[in-house]
Amino acid sequence: MGEVLLYVTVVLVATCGLVYELVAGAVSTYLLGDSVTQLSTVIGVHLSAMGVGAWLSRYVEDRVAERFIDCQIAASFLGGLGGPILYLTFAQSSHVRLVLYVLVAGTGIFVGAELPLLMRVLRRRVAFRDVVPRVLTLDYAGALVGALLFALVLLPNLGILRTGIVFGLLGVLSALWGTWVLGTSLEPRPLQVRACLALVVLAGALAASQKVVQVADEALLLHPVAFTKQTEYQRIVLTQARSGVSLFLDGNLQFASVDEYRYHEALVHPAFSVAKNKANVLVLGGGDGLAVREVLRHPEVASVTLVDLDKGMTDLARDLPLLRELNMKSLYDPRVRVVNDDAMVWIAQDHEGVPKRFDVVIVDFPDPNNFSLGKLYTVRFYRLLRERLAEGGVVSVQSTSPLVARRSFWCVVRSIEAAGFAVRPYHALVPSFGEWGFVLAGRQEEELPLPSHVPTGLRYLTDATVGSLFDLAPDMSEVPVEVNRLNNQRLVRYYEEEWQRWAR
Repeated sequence: MGEVLLYVTVVLVATCGLVYELVAGAVSTYLLGDSVTQLSTVIGVHLSAMGVGAWLSRYVEDRVAERFIDCQIAASFLGGLGGPILYLTFAQSSHVRLVLYVLVAGTGIFVGAELPLLMRVLRRRVAFRDVVPRVLTLDYAGALVGALLFALVLLPNLGILRTGIVFGLLGVLSALWGTWVLGTSLEPRPLQVRACLALVVLAGALAASQKVVQVADEALLLHPVAFTKQTEYQRIVLTQARSGVSLFLDGNLQFASVDEYRYHEALVHPAFSVAKNKANVLVLGGGDGLAVREVLRHPEVASVTLVDLDKGMTDLARDLPLLRELNMKSLYDPRVRVVNDDAMVWIAQDHEGVPKRFDVVIVDFPDPNNFSLGKLYTVRFYRLLRERLAEGGVVSVQSTSPLVARRSFWCVVRSIEAAGFAVRPYHALVPSFGEWGFVLAGRQEEELPLPSHVPTGLRYLTDATVGSLFDLAPDMSEVPVEVNRLNNQRLVRYYEEEWQRWAR
């Protein structure tokens, strides 16, 4: 029975170790941005530190079982507190990167030492030829369990910080359990005291986690936090200040109510100005309902299909008063159908009750700061989109800043063009973002005139000014770029390089 319980411990060690790594990667991405670099470096440091820990374990000659449990306690303590420590460091100092890699390395060293020490414990009970394959098999299985629990269950329900702390508590409880399973081969009392102290600290961190998140969010986002929600896909934060409401997804500003009308009017109305028909409209992204609000200003619109991956976002757009007021209850309009699905998967298929072709398509995805978003800016995606476009139809795509991220902007333009569209790049000044870029696109064989007419009563655009959006200053003019394809995701690299340079 004791042997079986030790194998269960292997699974718990692997599960917790992977979750500590995922939490560190997720928190660093949220606080520091640049998801590709953060995740790559966190994984690299964690794995190399595990190697160091495995190497150091060879110097443990006595009390091997006790040192194994000590490593469990230490890894659980550091891994569980890693998220809160990073949040508080970000709120109080500029050394968050240093703290991040120290925590990841420390946790990795203890996690890496655990399995070699446990193998040595098991070797006294099981033939060595059986120990290694069994332990490694269970270790990999535990990693799978950790990944699934993290992504599908705990992260959406508990959030990043609480997930890390809960697994830290689980790891310490596993160590306490180990003092009972291995009781005959160690002195349990000192280990149990250390484990209980770690449990008390982690339980206190769990109780204070919401306050820690609020302090860090307000330090990061500069305004009081009015609402937060961790969904299956992203962390949603709404702040509220005198100037109004702002929406952040994973720490990235999506809109500020003080000037979002400039962005959404520029995104939507030029496309309607040149589309031959306006009856069937597709909005990809834009789960906040603000682009749909602008679409519904056109009386010719008969149906709007909104496709947004995150049901948590579209539910908030319907139900949260702060958002519902801004989008003028657009998602309650009977002409609007909300679909929660991956846009790239959805547009590749026909769907019952949905038009096969659309007269106007509004593409309002977040900026391509990671590969999962970058695929929605590829030639492949735009070719699928072209097949959904009706005769005389027009597409409008938000395309990041042509001033700050000039190569990124022109990469989007050229990728759309490479998919068989005629393109008209344009820009608008949105104070919260600066100069922002868009692309108007239609089939290459059809004329794409310059927009000249918009609805009356808009706050930003008029018939006299809409044409001026298509004048690009020399510092936003075309530069040589590669097109963005699924097999190179060049746009994500451009985007990272340009926005990092601007941040410095």
